[in-house]
Amino acid sequence: MEPLFSMKSKLRNQARKINRAECSQKLCELLRESEVYKNSKKIMIFYPLKDEVNLLSLLNDDSKEFYLPRIDGENLLCCPFSEGDELCLSCFKTKEPLKAPVDKGSIDLVVVPALCCDKNNYRLGYGGGFYDRFLKDYKGKTVVCLPQELIVDTVYPEPHDIPVDLVIVC
Repeated sequence: MEPLFSMKSKLRNQARKINRAECSQKLCELLRESEVYKNSKKIMIFYPLKDEVNLLSLLNDDSKEFYLPRIDGENLLCCPFSEGDELCLSCFKTKEPLKAPVDKGSIDLVVVPALCCDKNNYRLGYGGGFYDRFLKDYKGKTVVCLPQELIVDTVYPEPHDIPVDLVIVC
């Protein structure tokens, strides 16, 4: 049997070859149409890396408040964000807000980045565990938005992995 780390590494490499940004607009539309989005006022999204799903057009929705994650040691903080706000580059080369963080308990919905997802709503991230630690005691709703070809049979979840509530595909 191949080690779990090796299996996840292969899956990450395969998923990185698929451009997740191409169906970003369609995924934004599908997310906007979902009940979980409609019922949420405060939403944490993420600033996309080059080939990731780009959901920043959601920021045009004036009826919602948006937040972006910021890395703080081993943890993610949830910081308010509006178009035009200043961003800085994190140690992982992601763009992060400079505003003071808020309590994650005030957030209704977290849109979680993923390289791929399995049929049980477990996601495969980049391996840092930031979102699993963030979601461990989070009480709101969670969603992943991905192209259909990035839904796999299993991402080899481990006991600390947290599944999302909803996976939206295009």
